[in-house]
Amino acid sequence: MEISVTLAGFISQLLVGLSRAMILFIVASGLSFILGVLRVPNVAHGSLYMIGAFVAHSVATAVGGSSGFWLSLIAAPLAVALISLVAERALFCHLYEREHLMLLLFTFALMLILGDLTKMTWGADYRSITAPPFLQGSVPVLGTALPRYNLFLLVIGPLVAVGLWLISTRTTFGKIARAAAVDREMVGAIGINVSWVFAMAFVLGCLLAGLGGALVAPTVSITLGMDHTIIIEAFLIVTIGGLGNIWGAMAGALIFGLTQSLGVLFLPQFAIVFPYLAVVCILTLKPTGLLKSVW
Repeated sequence: MEISVTLAGFISQLLVGLSRAMILFIVASGLSFILGVLRVPNVAHGSLYMIGAFVAHSVATAVGGSSGFWLSLIAAPLAVALISLVAERALFCHLYEREHLMLLLFTFALMLILGDLTKMTWGADYRSITAPPFLQGSVPVLGTALPRYNLFLLVIGPLVAVGLWLISTRTTFGKIARAAAVDREMVGAIGINVSWVFAMAFVLGCLLAGLGGALVAPTVSITLGMDHTIIIEAFLIVTIGGLGNIWGAMAGALIFGLTQSLGVLFLPQFAIVFPYLAVVCILTLKPTGLLKSVW
């Protein structure tokens, strides 16, 4: 089988893969943060991503124009954060001491409930969002045309990574959260309300899922079931990157996004297989992940 690949085509797919990796990273980083601080394998994370996309569509449609799009990027993460806060205060805060298997089954059940609630609220129709004129069209990059929205994602992804890293390592909240993850009783003994620290960590991680859903809305069809693929990919990304490691999530997302994108270029009929082959190879050579796991 003859494969003809031009330099422009290669660069185009490379840039598209990088932009796809940024969406994966934003969602996976939230999951990784929750894993690192709370030790909760939140299967419902993908459902919150889906809800973020639906909320973004509702806000963008109701407001209209460019203002609707920008407002949706704010409203969707905040709506998901509110949902996650209610879930954490009502349910999760009573389960942190349970075994991981029980937490996994609980979040799986929550995923099913959120899926049904989403269907009841928005129905089963496909939806889409149009990016504002400023982000429509394409610009020449390295001899190829890249959609403006993809360039926008290439800017947002690193900003989220740096912001989450600064919160985790340079703020009082981040330091307390990391300390509580290691020794909850000791942190509580000095008068800190660990329960609310965990709540805020959970909300922050889920907010990133909502942000990912809002950002992906102009690039895909918003529909029920979009949570299933993203949660599988997010778990694989945090696993190969190192459980709870933010920069590991970035590395894993880049590997996942680029292998899939370049696979489309070279062997399109097997493109979906390449990211999973990369996961198998990495975990075979380094079972603990690319970077240090916090588990």
